[in-house]
Amino acid sequence: MEPIRANKNWTWVRMDEATQQEISEFPDLPSASKRWAMLLSGHQNSNLEMDASEEGQEAMWGSIVYSQNVEIRSEKKMLHYYLMKDTLLTYGMDTSFFKDSEQKVLKYMDKAENAIEGFMVLIGEITSVFLRKIEYFEDQMHDLLWSIKAKNDEPVFDQIMDNRYEILVWKNLVIPFMEIQEATVEAFGETILEGSFYKRTCRRINRCHQTIREYNEEIGHLIDLESIISSHRGNEIVKTLTVITMFFTPVAAWGALWGMNFDVMPELKWKYGYLGAIIVIGLSTWGLYYYLKKKNWIGSVLKNSKDEKF
Repeated sequence: MEPIRANKNWTWVRMDEATQQEISEFPDLPSASKRWAMLLSGHQNSNLEMDASEEGQEAMWGSIVYSQNVEIRSEKKMLHYYLMKDTLLTYGMDTSFFKDSEQKVLKYMDKAENAIEGFMVLIGEITSVFLRKIEYFEDQMHDLLWSIKAKNDEPVFDQIMDNRYEILVWKNLVIPFMEIQEATVEAFGETILEGSFYKRTCRRINRCHQTIREYNEEIGHLIDLESIISSHRGNEIVKTLTVITMFFTPVAAWGALWGMNFDVMPELKWKYGYLGAIIVIGLSTWGLYYYLKKKNWIGSVLKNSKDEKF
C-alpha cells in the first residue's frame, strides 16, 4: 500500500520511520497529531485517548495489538493510530497480515465516506482475520473434547490448559477492539452509528467476542469434567489399593506371628502346621472379604471396567 492514500473525502497516511520524521511537513494536520507522531514508538503501547473539546476537530488515538504469538510475548504486531473525521494516521500496520485480502481492504477503503468509516474497515478486516484463526482453534477444541472421553491423563490436562491460555490471549486481543467500538461513538457522536462499515465492524467484533466467550465457557466445562473424572478415578484407585491392602492383612498378620523366633512355639512341631496355617490364612481372608462385601465397602472395585465410557 502506498504511504499516502487520498480518498474522496478523507486521507489515510501510513507512516513508517521515514514519514514519521517528515510528518511536520504536512500542513493540514493538527498540532496534536504531529506531536503524537513525533513521540510515537513502535515498541510501546499507548492507551486510548480522545479530544472532543473543539467541534469539527474531534480526534481519537491509541494503540492496539493485532497479532500476538501465543508462545512468545515479544513476538507481536502493534498498530498505532490517530483518527480524525477526515484524516487517519497509522503506524506499524503490516499489510502482509491480511495476506490475500489486501486488495479487498483497499476496495472497501475507497467506498468509505470518511476516515472514521475507513478506520472501521481496517478494524473490521483485522477482526475478520481473528475469526479465521479462531476457526483453527475450533478443530483443537473438537479433538480435545474427544480426547477427554478416550483417555484422561496428564497430557490431556496440559492440552486443556494450553487451550485455555490461548483463548485468554484471543480475549485479550479483542477487548481493545470492543473499547474502540464504544469510544468512537463517544468521540465523534452518534451520527457514525449509521455508517455501513461501522455497523458491519461492530457485528464482526461482537461475533468474535461471543465466539471467544463460548469457547472460554466450553473450556471451563471441560476443566470441570476433567476434574470430576480425575477425582472419580483417583477415588477408585485409592479404594482399590485399600481393599487389596486389607485382603493381604491376614497374610501379613499370621506371617508375622509365625515368623517369630521364640524358643517355645508349639506350632513348629505340628505335623500339619503348614497346611493349618494356609487354612487359617484362607479363612481369615475370606471372612474379611465377606465382612466388607456385606457392608458394601468394596463397591465396584472388583467389577469389570471394560464397559466404562470414561
